Amino acid sequence: MSLLGEIERNPPAVEDRGVLRFITAGSVDDGKSTLIGRLLHDTRAIFEDQLAAVARASSKRGQDALDLSLLTDGLEAEREQGITIDVAYRYFATPRRKFIIADTPGHEQYTRNMVTGASTADAAVILVDARKGVLPQTRRHTYIAHLLGVRHIVVAVNKMDLVGSDEATFECIRRDFLAFASALGIVDLRCIPISALRGDFVVERGELMRWYRGPTLLAALEEIDVADEADALPLRFPVQLAVRPGAGTDFRGYSGRIESGAVFRGAEVLALPSGRRTVVKDIVCLESSLPVAVAGDSVTLTLADDIDISRGDLLAEPTLPPRAAKSIEARLCWLSAQPLDARALPVARFVLKHTTRSVRAKLVSLNSRVDVDTLERHTKPTSLAMNDIAHVALALAQPLFVDSYELNRATGSFILIDEASNQTVAAGMIDG
Repeated sequence: MSLLGEIERNPPAVEDRGVLRFITAGSVDDGKSTLIGRLLHDTRAIFEDQLAAVARASSKRGQDALDLSLLTDGLEAEREQGITIDVAYRYFATPRRKFIIADTPGHEQYTRNMVTGASTADAAVILVDARKGVLPQTRRHTYIAHLLGVRHIVVAVNKMDLVGSDEATFECIRRDFLAFASALGIVDLRCIPISALRGDFVVERGELMRWYRGPTLLAALEEIDVADEADALPLRFPVQLAVRPGAGTDFRGYSGRIESGAVFRGAEVLALPSGRRTVVKDIVCLESSLPVAVAGDSVTLTLADDIDISRGDLLAEPTLPPRAAKSIEARLCWLSAQPLDARALPVARFVLKHTTRSVRAKLVSLNSRVDVDTLERHTKPTSLAMNDIAHVALALAQPLFVDSYELNRATGSFILIDEASNQTVAAGMIDG
C-alpha cells in the first residue's frame, strides 16, 4: 500500500507546521521542473484536466510517458526549448503542512529570476545531476540563496537511477558540495539522493538506494522549522495608503502590511520621518476590529493623535527603531542585460525603492565583486555584468529608515530603477 493511501485510510493526528515557502534551483536540465511535477503528482495536487493537458503536450513531443516537467514549464518558450525561464509558483499540501514552491531558472542567463524566487523563500532545494556533479551554476545558486537569507538548504542529488544508484557517487558529490558550502556557514544543510523521474525518495522511498537511511525529500521539507522569526522582530509597518473616506466621516487610517513584529490596540508607535510618538487606537481588517496583528497581516491602523502621515512613511517600535540613513553600503545583484560601467557612475541616476518609499540615489562606488565560484572578492571592479554580485556604496537624496538585511529582510532590501529607462536594474541587501 502506498504511503499516501495509508494516510487517507488512517489519517494521523499531526501538528500543523504552517506554510513552507521553498525554491528549487540548480543547473540546466538537473530536473527541477520534473521534481516539482513529481511532488504535485505524488501528493495528488493535480486536477484531472491538468493531467490531461500534460498528457497531450507530452504526446506532441513524441513522449510515451507523462512528462511531469510540463506541469511547471508554463511558458510556450520554455516548452519549445525545454528549459525554465520564468519563476513558476505552485501550491500543494500534506497532512503536516502547506507548501508554496517556486521553480526558478537554471540557465545562467536567468539567474536574476532566481533572485526573485529566493527573496521570499524559507528553504531551497538545490538539485545536482548525479552524472555531472557540482557545477558552477550549482555553486552560484547556493551562494545567492544564502546571500538572500535562505537558512535551510537541501541538496537533492537527482538522476541517481542513471548512475546505477551508486552510493559512492552520491558520497563524492556530497563531499564536493560540503567543501564549497563550508565557507558560507549555512545553518541547516542536508543531502538526499533522489530520482525525480521514477519518484524514489521524493514522496515515497521507492525501490532504489536501500543504502540511504535518511528521510525522503518531502519528509525533510515537512520537518523544517520555520517558526516565523519576523513576529519576534521589532515592529516595522510601512504605510502604503492614508485612508480618508471624505465628507461625512472623521475616519483617518493608515493601510499597509506589517513586515515584522506585532501591534496591538493601545501600543505606542513611532512615526517616521516625523519622529512623533502616538498610540494605536484600533486595528481594522475587512471592516472588523482586531485586538492584535502580526507580521504578514495587511491591516489599517487608526492612531490616537492627528499626525501628518502619508505613503512611504513608517510606523516602528519606539524603543528599537530603524536607523536613518542618507548613505548605505549594500550587496547588489545586477539584473540588467546592460552592463554597468564604473566610469559612468558620476552621471548615472537611479530611483531606489525601499518598502513603500522611493528616493533618488547615486551609486558612489563599486567596492568589490564576488566570484561565486571561489567566493573571492575582486576589489574595485571596472564594470558589472548581468548576474554579477558586488559590494557597493550609495548616496541618497533623502533619508531612508533601514535595518541590515541580516536582521530584517523586509527593511533591509531594495531595488534600483534606472531613472531614464524606468527598468529595474538591480536588487540590493543593506549591510549592517
